[in-house]
Amino acid sequence: MNIGDIAEMAGVSRAAVSRYLNHGYISEEKKERIRKVVEETGYKPSIMAQTLRTKKTRLIGVILPRINSDSISSVVEGITDELTKSGYETLLATTANDPEKEIEYLKVFSHNRVDGVILLATVFTEEHKRLLEEMSIPVVIVGQRLSGYSCIYHDDFDAGHDLTRKILEEGYKCPAYIGVLKEDIAVGTRRYEGFVKAMEENGLAVDPLRTCIADFSIESGYQKMGELLDQNPTIDAVICATDRIAVGAMRCLKDRWKRIPEDVAVAGFGDNVASAVTTPSITTVHFHYKESGAQAAAIIMEQLMGKAVASAEIKLGYEVMLRQSTHVKGAKE
Repeated sequence: MNIGDIAEMAGVSRAAVSRYLNHGYISEEKKERIRKVVEETGYKPSIMAQTLRTKKTRLIGVILPRINSDSISSVVEGITDELTKSGYETLLATTANDPEKEIEYLKVFSHNRVDGVILLATVFTEEHKRLLEEMSIPVVIVGQRLSGYSCIYHDDFDAGHDLTRKILEEGYKCPAYIGVLKEDIAVGTRRYEGFVKAMEENGLAVDPLRTCIADFSIESGYQKMGELLDQNPTIDAVICATDRIAVGAMRCLKDRWKRIPEDVAVAGFGDNVASAVTTPSITTVHFHYKESGAQAAAIIMEQLMGKAVASAEIKLGYEVMLRQSTHVKGAKE
């Protein structure tokens, strides 16, 4: 079977079949006739022939920091759902939170045929910026903001501010903060800056003995919580840059016989599965991760179809999810 056979059986032109197979515009009546023939014959177009003819692979490279993350999984789900509608597939590359691997994969995707790249970014070094400037294919960035590029990112500053403010309203006076590297502008810097602003608004000092840097793991959250307690046993709340860190902090507090939230409140960011099923459930910030992936895929498809030339910046909102770990049933006594 070839495209001519399909056209003859459906009673349409070869051009109509081509538009159908390439997700172009075609009347509903012709689309239905072609669809029936394709289903009856089991016809599958040659991907290699399509690539040679159109110079398109119908592949989008997606660079992501890790796989074992609810938030990353949601972003990828949004990307793949949207790309599938347009007949595109994803090629995933995971970097284990290593900026050097991000650079390596940017080079790989730049020199090997993918039609575009979606980068779930962590940091931007000068080498990142140089490579992005040299890339001749569309690039959309998710999770960070970089001027001059299409970006889908979250309101991390206001999320950090609102989460901290709500916890302080519960009566906690001596909160700690477990962050991540400041080079990660969204998670490491913006969320912390929101925390600092809320503290200042409430007349509270940010004590260096109550702040520290962790990696993105539960184990690191456990370790850093222990270090904070050793340095400052008067801590009555801890805000963590991610839910995974918050889960680790909670485990440490329990091992130290601290009651949550009566002795120490715990909060995180991300609204992952664990935050809702732990005991007690963890107060957190819900970000629209799946939507960010879908928006990124939609933008890259518009660029590939020539419908979008200027860079687009979209900042998504958030919701603070108040749960049992911050004593939300009543102010702290």
